[in-house]
Amino acid sequence: MAYQSIWYFTDIPSKIVDSIEEDLKVKFDPHLETSKVGVGLGGVVDADIRNARNTWIPTSHWIGGFVWHYVQRANRENFRYDLSNIDGENLQYTVYGEGEHYGWHNDAGIETFYIPTKSGNRGNPEQITQDFINENCEKVRKLSFSLLLSDPEEYEGGNLQLLDEIGKPYIAPRIKGAITLFDSRTKHRVTKVTKGIRKSIVGWTVGPRWK
Repeated sequence: MAYQSIWYFTDIPSKIVDSIEEDLKVKFDPHLETSKVGVGLGGVVDADIRNARNTWIPTSHWIGGFVWHYVQRANRENFRYDLSNIDGENLQYTVYGEGEHYGWHNDAGIETFYIPTKSGNRGNPEQITQDFINENCEKVRKLSFSLLLSDPEEYEGGNLQLLDEIGKPYIAPRIKGAITLFDSRTKHRVTKVTKGIRKSIVGWTVGPRWK
Protein backbone atom coordinates (compact mmCIF):
# COMPACT_ATOMS: atom_id res chain seq x y z
CA MET A 1 0.00 0.00 0.00
CA ALA A 2 1.31 3.45 -0.92
CA TYR A 3 0.95 6.47 1.31
CA GLN A 4 -0.46 9.84 0.27
CA SER A 5 2.54 11.58 1.81
CA ILE A 6 5.95 10.61 3.10
CA TRP A 7 8.68 12.51 4.91
CA TYR A 8 12.33 12.09 5.72
CA PHE A 9 14.21 13.43 8.70
CA THR A 10 17.29 14.19 6.65
CA ASP A 11 19.49 14.76 9.70
CA ILE A 12 21.19 17.63 7.92
CA PRO A 13 23.48 19.14 10.56
CA SER A 14 22.02 22.39 11.86
CA LYS A 15 25.15 24.22 10.72
CA ILE A 16 24.51 23.04 7.15
CA VAL A 17 20.90 24.27 7.24
CA ASP A 18 22.20 27.56 8.63
CA SER A 19 24.62 27.71 5.68
CA ILE A 20 21.72 27.15 3.27
CA GLU A 21 19.80 29.98 4.92
CA GLU A 22 22.81 32.27 4.79
CA ASP A 23 23.36 31.47 1.11
CA LEU A 24 19.69 32.20 0.37
CA LYS A 25 19.79 35.38 2.43
CA VAL A 26 22.68 36.75 0.40
CA LYS A 27 21.69 35.55 -3.08
CA PHE A 28 17.90 35.33 -3.02
CA ASP A 29 16.38 37.41 -0.19
CA PRO A 30 16.85 40.63 -2.21
CA HIS A 31 14.59 39.11 -4.88
CA LEU A 32 11.71 38.12 -2.60
CA GLU A 33 8.36 39.35 -3.89
CA THR A 34 4.77 39.12 -2.70
CA SER A 35 3.52 35.61 -3.46
CA LYS A 36 0.82 35.12 -6.08
CA VAL A 37 -1.90 32.55 -6.66
CA GLY A 38 -2.66 30.95 -10.01
CA VAL A 39 0.89 31.35 -11.27
CA GLY A 40 0.11 29.12 -14.23
CA LEU A 41 -2.43 31.68 -15.37
CA GLY A 42 -0.12 34.63 -14.92
CA GLY A 43 -0.64 34.95 -11.18
CA VAL A 44 -2.53 37.47 -9.07
CA VAL A 45 -1.96 38.79 -5.57
CA ASP A 46 -4.76 37.68 -3.23
CA ALA A 47 -3.78 38.02 0.42
CA ASP A 48 -6.98 36.29 1.54
CA ILE A 49 -5.74 33.09 -0.11
CA ARG A 50 -1.99 33.51 0.09
CA ASN A 51 0.01 35.99 2.10
CA ALA A 52 3.79 35.44 1.95
CA ARG A 53 6.90 36.28 -0.05
CA ASN A 54 8.82 34.05 -2.42
CA THR A 55 11.47 33.91 -5.11
CA TRP A 56 12.89 31.21 -7.38
CA ILE A 57 16.05 29.11 -7.12
CA PRO A 58 17.26 27.38 -10.30
CA THR A 59 17.75 23.63 -9.93
CA SER A 60 21.35 24.16 -11.03
CA HIS A 61 21.94 25.49 -7.50
CA TRP A 62 23.46 22.73 -5.37
CA ILE A 63 20.34 22.44 -3.18
CA GLY A 64 18.52 21.17 -6.29
CA GLY A 65 20.56 17.97 -6.30
CA PHE A 66 19.92 17.43 -2.59
CA VAL A 67 16.15 17.75 -3.08
CA TRP A 68 16.13 15.58 -6.20
CA HIS A 69 17.74 12.74 -4.25
CA TYR A 70 14.80 12.63 -1.86
CA VAL A 71 12.27 13.01 -4.69
CA GLN A 72 13.72 9.93 -6.38
CA ARG A 73 13.93 7.99 -3.13
CA ALA A 74 10.32 8.77 -2.15
CA ASN A 75 9.13 7.90 -5.63
CA ARG A 76 11.03 4.62 -5.65
CA GLU A 77 9.91 3.61 -2.16
CA ASN A 78 6.32 4.82 -2.22
CA PHE A 79 4.73 6.66 -5.15
CA ARG A 80 6.19 4.95 -8.26
CA TYR A 81 5.03 7.75 -10.56
CA ASP A 82 6.41 8.45 -14.01
CA LEU A 83 8.46 11.59 -13.25
CA SER A 84 10.74 13.57 -15.52
CA ASN A 85 11.96 16.70 -13.74
CA ILE A 86 11.20 19.52 -11.31
CA ASP A 87 8.54 21.84 -12.70
CA GLY A 88 10.14 24.75 -14.56
CA GLU A 89 13.57 23.61 -13.30
CA ASN A 90 13.05 25.98 -10.36
CA LEU A 91 12.56 25.63 -6.62
CA GLN A 92 10.39 28.10 -4.75
CA TYR A 93 11.99 29.72 -1.71
CA THR A 94 9.14 30.96 0.48
CA VAL A 95 9.17 33.14 3.58
CA TYR A 96 6.18 33.52 5.91
CA GLY A 97 6.25 36.36 8.42
CA GLU A 98 3.90 37.03 11.32
CA GLY A 99 0.26 36.95 10.21
CA GLU A 100 1.07 35.32 6.86
CA HIS A 101 -0.38 32.05 5.55
CA TYR A 102 -1.45 30.03 2.51
CA GLY A 103 -5.05 28.75 2.44
CA TRP A 104 -6.30 25.34 1.39
CA HIS A 105 -5.31 24.41 -2.17
CA ASN A 106 -3.85 21.63 -4.27
CA ASP A 107 -0.93 21.84 -6.68
CA ALA A 108 -2.56 19.87 -9.49
CA GLY A 109 -6.00 18.88 -10.63
CA ILE A 110 -8.05 18.04 -13.71
CA GLU A 111 -8.78 21.72 -14.25
CA THR A 112 -5.06 22.38 -14.83
CA PHE A 113 -4.84 19.94 -17.76
CA TYR A 114 -4.80 20.98 -21.39
CA ILE A 115 -8.30 21.30 -22.88
CA PRO A 116 -8.47 20.11 -26.52
CA THR A 117 -9.86 22.58 -29.04
CA LYS A 118 -11.37 19.90 -31.27
CA SER A 119 -14.36 17.65 -30.55
CA GLY A 120 -13.83 14.00 -31.42
CA ASN A 121 -12.48 13.77 -34.96
CA ARG A 122 -14.02 17.08 -35.93
CA GLY A 123 -11.86 20.14 -36.34
CA ASN A 124 -9.55 21.62 -38.90
CA PRO A 125 -6.15 20.00 -39.54
CA GLU A 126 -4.34 22.76 -37.62
CA GLN A 127 -6.46 22.16 -34.50
CA ILE A 128 -6.04 18.40 -34.70
CA THR A 129 -2.27 18.71 -35.09
CA GLN A 130 -1.96 21.18 -32.18
CA ASP A 131 -4.09 19.01 -29.93
CA PHE A 132 -1.99 15.95 -30.77
CA ILE A 133 1.21 17.82 -29.88
CA ASN A 134 -0.14 19.28 -26.66
CA GLU A 135 -1.79 16.08 -25.47
CA ASN A 136 1.33 14.01 -26.07
CA CYS A 137 3.87 16.52 -24.75
CA GLU A 138 1.92 17.84 -21.76
CA LYS A 139 3.49 17.34 -18.36
CA VAL A 140 1.50 17.62 -15.14
CA ARG A 141 2.45 18.04 -11.51
CA LYS A 142 2.50 14.69 -9.72
CA LEU A 143 4.67 14.98 -6.64
CA SER A 144 5.08 18.05 -4.41
CA PHE A 145 7.71 18.63 -1.74
CA SER A 146 8.52 21.02 1.08
CA LEU A 147 11.92 21.30 2.80
CA LEU A 148 11.67 23.11 6.14
CA LEU A 149 14.59 25.45 6.87
CA SER A 150 13.40 27.06 10.11
CA ASP A 151 13.85 25.71 13.61
CA PRO A 152 10.41 25.15 15.22
CA GLU A 153 11.49 27.38 18.09
CA GLU A 154 11.93 30.29 15.67
CA TYR A 155 8.23 30.60 14.87
CA GLU A 156 4.74 29.70 16.06
CA GLY A 157 1.88 28.53 13.86
CA GLY A 158 2.92 28.08 10.23
CA ASN A 159 2.14 24.37 10.11
CA LEU A 160 2.07 22.49 6.82
CA GLN A 161 -1.32 20.79 7.13
CA LEU A 162 -2.65 18.20 4.69
CA LEU A 163 -5.99 16.42 4.22
CA ASP A 164 -6.03 12.64 3.92
CA GLU A 165 -8.33 10.69 1.60
CA ILE A 166 -11.31 10.99 3.97
CA GLY A 167 -10.79 14.70 4.62
CA LYS A 168 -9.06 14.35 7.98
CA PRO A 169 -6.29 16.95 8.54
CA TYR A 170 -2.82 16.06 9.73
CA ILE A 171 0.38 18.08 10.21
CA ALA A 172 3.76 17.46 8.59
CA PRO A 173 6.78 17.30 10.92
CA ARG A 174 8.03 20.60 12.33
CA ILE A 175 11.69 19.59 12.25
CA LYS A 176 14.43 21.72 10.76
CA GLY A 177 15.80 19.99 7.67
CA ALA A 178 12.82 17.61 7.28
CA ILE A 179 11.45 17.17 3.76
CA THR A 180 7.81 16.25 3.18
CA LEU A 181 6.71 14.82 -0.18
CA PHE A 182 3.09 14.28 -1.19
CA ASP A 183 0.78 13.64 -4.13
CA SER A 184 0.24 17.01 -5.84
CA ARG A 185 -3.53 16.43 -5.87
CA THR A 186 -3.53 16.51 -2.06
CA LYS A 187 -5.28 19.48 -0.48
CA HIS A 188 -2.95 21.30 1.91
CA ARG A 189 -2.24 24.67 3.49
CA VAL A 190 0.25 26.58 5.62
CA THR A 191 -1.52 27.87 8.71
CA LYS A 192 -1.04 31.46 9.83
CA VAL A 193 2.31 32.26 11.42
CA THR A 194 1.53 33.89 14.76
CA LYS A 195 5.12 34.66 15.77
CA GLY A 196 8.54 34.69 14.11
CA ILE A 197 9.48 33.69 10.54
CA ARG A 198 9.04 30.39 8.71
CA LYS A 199 11.28 29.58 5.72
CA SER A 200 11.01 26.66 3.34
CA ILE A 201 11.93 25.43 -0.12
CA VAL A 202 9.06 23.91 -2.05
CA GLY A 203 8.55 22.57 -5.54
CA TRP A 204 6.74 20.16 -7.81
CA THR A 205 7.89 17.29 -9.99
CA VAL A 206 6.19 16.68 -13.31
CA GLY A 207 5.64 13.80 -15.67
CA PRO A 208 3.38 12.63 -18.51
CA ARG A 209 -0.33 13.28 -18.12
CA TRP A 210 -2.15 10.86 -15.79
CA LYS A 211 -3.55 7.82 -17.63
